[in-house]
Amino acid sequence: MKFRITLFATFAILLTACNMTLAEDITPPPGYVAPTPLPTLALYPAQPPSVENGKLIYVEKCAPCHGDTGLGDGEQGIQLGVTVRAFGLAEIARVASPAQYYAMVTRGNIERFMPPFNSLTDQERWDAVAYVMTLHTQAQEIEKGKQLFEANCAGCSLDIFKDQQKMSSFTEVELARLASQGGNGLPAFGSTLSEDELWAVAAYLRTLSFNTAPLATPQPLAQAQGTPASVTPTSANPETTPAETSQASTAGEATATLQPGFGSVSGVIDNQTGASLPSNLVITLRAYDHDASDPNAGPVETFSLESLVEQDGAYSFANVEIPAGRIFLAEVTYEGVELQSEFSVVEEGAQLVGIPPLTIYALTEDTTGLVMDDAQVIFEYGADSIAVYTLYSFRNPTDEMIVVPQDETGQIPFIKFPKDSSGFGFEPTQDSASFLSTANGFAIPPSDASYGLVAFSSLPKTDELNFSMPFDLPIASVNIFVPVGTTVENAQLTDLGIQTIQSFTYQIYESDSIAAGGSLAFTLSGEPSDAPVSASNNTTMLIGAGVLGAALLVAGFWMYRQDARKAQVAEEDEGEYESAEEVMDAIIALDDLHGKKKIGEKAYQKRRAELKEVLREAVEK
Repeated sequence: MKFRITLFATFAILLTACNMTLAEDITPPPGYVAPTPLPTLALYPAQPPSVENGKLIYVEKCAPCHGDTGLGDGEQGIQLGVTVRAFGLAEIARVASPAQYYAMVTRGNIERFMPPFNSLTDQERWDAVAYVMTLHTQAQEIEKGKQLFEANCAGCSLDIFKDQQKMSSFTEVELARLASQGGNGLPAFGSTLSEDELWAVAAYLRTLSFNTAPLATPQPLAQAQGTPASVTPTSANPETTPAETSQASTAGEATATLQPGFGSVSGVIDNQTGASLPSNLVITLRAYDHDASDPNAGPVETFSLESLVEQDGAYSFANVEIPAGRIFLAEVTYEGVELQSEFSVVEEGAQLVGIPPLTIYALTEDTTGLVMDDAQVIFEYGADSIAVYTLYSFRNPTDEMIVVPQDETGQIPFIKFPKDSSGFGFEPTQDSASFLSTANGFAIPPSDASYGLVAFSSLPKTDELNFSMPFDLPIASVNIFVPVGTTVENAQLTDLGIQTIQSFTYQIYESDSIAAGGSLAFTLSGEPSDAPVSASNNTTMLIGAGVLGAALLVAGFWMYRQDARKAQVAEEDEGEYESAEEVMDAIIALDDLHGKKKIGEKAYQKRRAELKEVLREAVEK
C-alpha cells in the first residue's frame, strides 16, 4: 500500500487566508546604515572548482577550527564549546553534497560560531568546498576507484560526472547508488562490487567534477585582490576568530548580526528508542510558500536543506530566509521509516522558528501488540463478481513503532482476505491516524488515536456464496452489510435491521467477538432487490481514488460506524454513576491504570477531565 502525503491539502485548508505579503517599504531613521546583505547562493560553480586553490583557502580560513585533516580538532575549534563538524570523517562527508557545504560556507552557521565567508569570491568558496570534499579520502582509494570504473564501465559516458549542476547536488551516497543500481543513462556497472569498492568508485567519480591540476603559482585570496568596500576585516584572518562573532560591535564578516528576513530554524528529535541516535542521522528541513498570485492555491515547496542531528537530538539551520507566513517542517529517515514533524508557520518579525518535536520509537515487526476494535464488512454486487470492502479500526497502545511489510501480492500480515478472493488492495480511511511510509510497506506509530484501513477484494459471483474470512488478531465485534434481497445464513449472527447508506439499503448483522486465528463464516445467497448491478467489477474503484462513487460509499459506512460508536458511548455514559462516591472510585481506578502505563497520556487526561465534570455535577445535585 502506498500512502499519499496529505500535507498540501492540509496546508490549503489551514493557510489559504495567510497574508504572504513581505514587509512594506519603511523610511529608515536618520543615520541608519543598511546591513551587508548575505551573499546570493549559486547552487553550482561557474567552472570546475580548483582543489589546490581550495587547499590554500582551507589552511588559512578553515583549519584553525576544523583541523588540518577536517576532524574538528583545530586549536580554535576546541575552545568554542560546541562540536565542530568533522567532515574529514567518511560517515559525515558521504551524506553531504557540495551544494550543502557551499551554502554553509556562504551563509555561515552563527549558532555554531561559524561566520559567513563574505570576503571570498563565489569561485573561491567552491574551491574550498572541493578540497573539503576530498579530506575523507586517500589518493590510493581514488586511484582504486578509477581502475574499477574503467574496468567495469569502459564505454560509459563521463558527461554526467562533469556536469557541475548535477554533481553539486549529488552526495557520495547517491554516486555509489548510481554505480550499484544504474540510472541517468548509466548501467548498473557496480552491482557486483563490494561496499568498499563502491565507495572507492564514488570517491573517484566525485573528482571528475573538480579541477585537480596543480597550481602553477599560488592563487591569491580575495583579501589580496581587494576587500569589498562593505567588509572591514578586524584582523588579517577575521573568519577564523568565530568567538568574536557574538560581539555586535565587531565589523565585517565576523559579525553575527542576523540580516532582516533571516533567522534560525531549530528543533529536536525526541528519542524514545532506548538507544543512542545514529551519528550520521540526517535531518531535512523543507520550506513551503503560497503562490501570491493565486491565494486559493496550496503551498509549493521553495527549498530544502539538510543537516546532521546532534547526539542529544537537537538540530538547527542558521541564516535561513524566514519571511512571514513561510511554512517549515522537518523530515528524517530512521531505519527505513520516513518520519515527518508537524509544521510551523513563521510569524511576522520572527528570527527564531521552532519545529515541533519529532519522535523516534524502537521498531518491531510484531503485530500482536495491535488492538483490533471492530470491523465492517460490506458486500457490493457486480455483473460477474462481488466486491468485498472491510473497514478495520485498530490501535497501537505499545511503546514501539510497528513496521508492517507487504509481500509481492500487496498483502500484509495482520489482515486476511476472504477465502478464494482476488484483486487485493488497501487504503487508509478518511480519519485514520497517520501511517508512515517504509521501503516495502508502512509503519504504525504508538498512538491513542484509532487507525483505519479499508481492505478491498473480489469474489466470483455465485448463486450461493460460502463466505469465510480469517482474522489474525482477536476482534471485539464485526458488522456485516449485505444488500436487501440477499439472504445470510448463520445462527450465530444477530440481525440489527435495515439501514440506508449512500442511497443504498443494507441488511445489517453483527457477529460476536472473534478470537485470534478464528474466522467469520456464513452463506450468502440471492440477488439485491433495490441496488443497481454495475456493468463491471468495482473492486478497483478505490485505487487512486479514480471513481468518486466507491470512495463515497466507504466514507458513508465509516461515518455510520462513527455515529453508531458515539451513540453507544452516550448511552453507556448516561446514568453510569449513581453517586459522587462511584465517580471518585472511577477516577481512582483510572489513575491506577495510568500509573501502570495501561492507558495513554492523552486518553487519560481526556477521560479524567470528563469524570471530574461528572463529579462536579453529581456534587451539585
